[in-house]
Amino acid sequence: MAESAAQELLTRFSEQQLAGFFLVLCRLTPLFIMAPLFSSKLVPARVRGIIAVALAVGLSPVVVGTATIPTAPAELGALIFKELLIGFGFTFVIAALFAAVTVAGTFLDTLIGFSYGSLIDPINGTQTTVLSQFYSMLAILIFIAIGGDAWVIEGMARTYDVVGILQMPDLNGIIAGADAAFVNIFAAAVEIAGPVMLALILSDVAFGMVSRLAPQLNVFVIGFPVKIIVGLALIGVSLPFFGTWLADEVQISVSQALMALKLA
Repeated sequence: MAESAAQELLTRFSEQQLAGFFLVLCRLTPLFIMAPLFSSKLVPARVRGIIAVALAVGLSPVVVGTATIPTAPAELGALIFKELLIGFGFTFVIAALFAAVTVAGTFLDTLIGFSYGSLIDPINGTQTTVLSQFYSMLAILIFIAIGGDAWVIEGMARTYDVVGILQMPDLNGIIAGADAAFVNIFAAAVEIAGPVMLALILSDVAFGMVSRLAPQLNVFVIGFPVKIIVGLALIGVSLPFFGTWLADEVQISVSQALMALKLA
């Protein structure tokens, strides 16, 4: 029964429709490998697969249209590789933004002293520190609150306006976009953690001067809890600015990812 039902379902779709569906699915797949929220380990793999297939089913009739997709193995393989390349190029720019958030948390963990302890990040499934995990989870919450998932899906759909399903992208443009996103990771991390980092560095300078003036005072015993209080207080004050910054940067990242895609 199951085999006959599957065969009946396949007969309702033409060879062109199936090829178009798999090509669209290939472009969407990197979202569920690298993109924030979509690639979260908190979402079961089966659920992510169902969402990817559902998006591909919805997009394929629109983006394929009346295009004639070649079904020869070599030509179809080249199109699959091209679709994966476009998907990874688009997704990498957005993933780099959230990597910057994680790096900012790591900077603060090192300066405050939380890097001595580590936890398992439930979102990425990797070992991370306290503030790095805090910033990552907060970024995901803000991403959901501002509708970032809808922006990313809409941006992925618009990639077909730039590079159609049968068109070839400019490889140099994709590489340049990925390179710019990678270089911007540390600059964005400094923007996020900069004020807190500056305050903590000034705190270290102040404790260094105190240790020179009063050598008998155990600066390490006093300095560690003071740095924690100062760091957490400034992080709390800067969180509203972080939310605004992230909302703007998500829109900018989607725009930059689209601009990186060009026709060959």
